[in-house]
Amino acid sequence: MREGEELNPPKLKPDGKSGRCKQSDAHNLLRRFRLHADAILRFIADPTVPFSNNIAERAVRMPKVKQKVSGCFRTVAGADNFCTIRSCLDTLRKQGHSMLDVLRRAFAGDPIAPAA
Repeated sequence: MREGEELNPPKLKPDGKSGRCKQSDAHNLLRRFRLHADAILRFIADPTVPFSNNIAERAVRMPKVKQKVSGCFRTVAGADNFCTIRSCLDTLRKQGHSMLDVLRRAFAGDPIAPAA
């Protein structure tokens, strides 16, 4: 950290200028790491914390792919229905249910309700 900060010192604002001076990406990354080191490395000490936030990104990916392939959702109600179904399926998958069983039961009229 020290070596990185020595190689990427903060840029100083010229006299007479207002506001903050734009910093390099490396400096900003080092500053965020220094300020949030406990949160960034929490997954090392706490095995329940995931290494990345990929689960959150994955939840958003499917609606964006659907939108890209179809061009758009035709109605707001259709978009709401799509998101509700995807949310329930994703929740049930995270709870350990088989997606095939979940879909079979849903189409048979006996859907599994996600645990609260």
